[in-house]
Amino acid sequence: MENHIIKIFNDATEASEFAASLIATSSKEAINQHDRFDFVLTGGSSPVKLYKLLTEEPSKSKIDWKKTHVYHGDERFVPYESDLSNTRMADEILLNHLDIPSQNVHKIDTSLENVEAAAADYEKVIKEETGNNVLPVLDLILLGVGDDGHTASLFPGTQVVHEKDKLVSTSYNAEQETERVTLTAPIINEAKLIAPMVFGKKKAETIKEILEGEFNPDVYPAQLLRQAKGTVYWILDKESASLLS
Repeated sequence: MENHIIKIFNDATEASEFAASLIATSSKEAINQHDRFDFVLTGGSSPVKLYKLLTEEPSKSKIDWKKTHVYHGDERFVPYESDLSNTRMADEILLNHLDIPSQNVHKIDTSLENVEAAAADYEKVIKEETGNNVLPVLDLILLGVGDDGHTASLFPGTQVVHEKDKLVSTSYNAEQETERVTLTAPIINEAKLIAPMVFGKKKAETIKEILEGEFNPDVYPAQLLRQAKGTVYWILDKESASLLS
């Protein structure tokens, strides 16, 4: 796992400041290389501080938002108005405060007839947007990790953990009783940069297993990141990293 870099910070604020600078650097490199920055957002509570930082100076001006294309790593199959919508959260905290062209924001369409249709539609969107019909290389994917070891909506014991062909698929979260649309391991692991952000004491055991435990992605799906081709920056606070050897 030489391509995995573990960064440990005092708290989520310091970690989020590092993440903001990582995004700025990654965006500059991507725009220099291919005149656009393909950036995947994560849901949940972990990125909230980061998203607020990105709407403020100095971070806001360090990224060319007009050349940034934004995607979502996963979404619950709920209406946009729902409090469970990752898309709505990202709009309200981040995207509505940036000068980013609306056609550059690629949302998972949860108004379609079912979750399978939404997943198929989103795969098509990603391929069309990146001009790559096989396996697009996205520039930066932000991720969270749950207490149960899931990342994106790749949950323990679900079929999607073994997906080899689709770039976007479906899963089900029994705890929340929600159907999900999610990026799969093949497209996540193809990215140039992957940045999981993990905070809090209750995730310490999980992080230890993901980074140091025996490989068993059916139990800890985030272990699939061990197969990443690009660089993986684990952005942790002291508490989540407290059990690492």
